[in-house]
Amino acid sequence: MRSVNDLNGVDLNLLVVLDALLAERQVTRAAVRLNKTQPAVSHALARLRVLFDDPILVRRQGRLEPTSRALDLAAPLRDALSMLSGLVDERVFRPATAKREFRLSMSDYAADVLLPGLVRRVVHAAPGATLALVSLGRDAALAAIRAGEIDLAIGVYPQGRTDDLRTSHLFDDEFACLADATSGAPASLRAYLSRPHIAVSASPEDNGEVDAALAARGLDRRVAITLPHWSVAPRLLRGSDLILTVARRSLASRQEGLVIAPPPIALPTIPLVQAWHVRRDYDQGLRWLRTQIAQSVAADP
Repeated sequence: MRSVNDLNGVDLNLLVVLDALLAERQVTRAAVRLNKTQPAVSHALARLRVLFDDPILVRRQGRLEPTSRALDLAAPLRDALSMLSGLVDERVFRPATAKREFRLSMSDYAADVLLPGLVRRVVHAAPGATLALVSLGRDAALAAIRAGEIDLAIGVYPQGRTDDLRTSHLFDDEFACLADATSGAPASLRAYLSRPHIAVSASPEDNGEVDAALAARGLDRRVAITLPHWSVAPRLLRGSDLILTVARRSLASRQEGLVIAPPPIALPTIPLVQAWHVRRDYDQGLRWLRTQIAQSVAADP
């Protein structure tokens, strides 16, 4: 059996074929994907079976299915190919002439705070680039990064380096309460808990910082309305005793008919970060975009 440290004589192009075969699970479609002939891909599959001492794909009920060994190879292979591509690609990302779609996940809060400045920068410096945004919950966004479905996620995520994720801190925000001016902002924790609340969560599975802080003290609040976006929430407060507790930057300094006040309970700061997969560390285009995001924050704190 070949040592994992011995690449002498290994045709690395075989790994590209393996990636296509695992994605398509059919020799013909893999050949189309790679712009190769079917016999060439069949020959490569035969060589892969020798290289890994494994059938790789086996026929079950009239179709090809990957072996357990092949399934184990799929994710690390995709990561390795992405990193190798970045290492050997000598092309410099030139914003002025680039034709590329960047796939991002961010909440409407992050979009409201960051997107205006970022769009101005991208449109000016890279007119051929496209920003495609989705709004995913915290866990779903990190899963999409790992799966390669998005390039970058901006939100409140665990900071630091892990085996597969990288993050870059953008800024810290703080929580504030918004309420109808007639009802007034809650002056005490007891008053805060006695009134109904609007909760903002991109996913019902996401455990928000407000509820986590209350639960740590053995308390909870009555959530009357749960929304995936905060932007409509202020309109729901007018003429009611509802309370909205959200990031301060998401609130205009003057909300007609509404009052802004600090929450009557200590809440953690809100660290907004951008997160990406380690396999994208060598992606020059994504490096450029991350720089534009950071600079747009610095220009409009």
